Amino acid sequence: MTNDFDFFVGTWTSRQRRLRRVLAGSDDWYEFPGRTRCWALLSGAGNVDEVTFPTQGFSGVTLRLFDPTTREWSLYWASSTTGLSLPPVVGRFGPDGRGVFSCDDVYEGVPIRVNYVWSGITDDSCRWEQEFSADGGATWETNWVAEFTRTS
Repeated sequence: MTNDFDFFVGTWTSRQRRLRRVLAGSDDWYEFPGRTRCWALLSGAGNVDEVTFPTQGFSGVTLRLFDPTTREWSLYWASSTTGLSLPPVVGRFGPDGRGVFSCDDVYEGVPIRVNYVWSGITDDSCRWEQEFSADGGATWETNWVAEFTRTS
């Protein structure tokens, strides 16, 4: 529903973890910090967050827009190194408070299914994960995890 992402408005620090090699059966993760600032748009029917990764030399922005007709959110990601990632992931939060947002995409020439998953949402913390499936959703590999802590 509209305002689903109000929990994320504010400023956050995060512990980011990414797989070094995606869709390769790897379990070699690296960690780095992130800083995020998020603000609401359109009376809660949209929001933007800007994240910086000071030790990685890049930043990113997410635009989230709610469609009242489909009752779904579209999330658009852009990175300072790779540009806009299309198509957006689309989805909603379930009754359990977990949000799943998906799309079909291509990763290094391989057709994949992408999920962004929001979970563990409290007033002061939340978790985001990115996962890929190269077999139509039969199996999933989580390749990026962010654990957020509110600073204001």
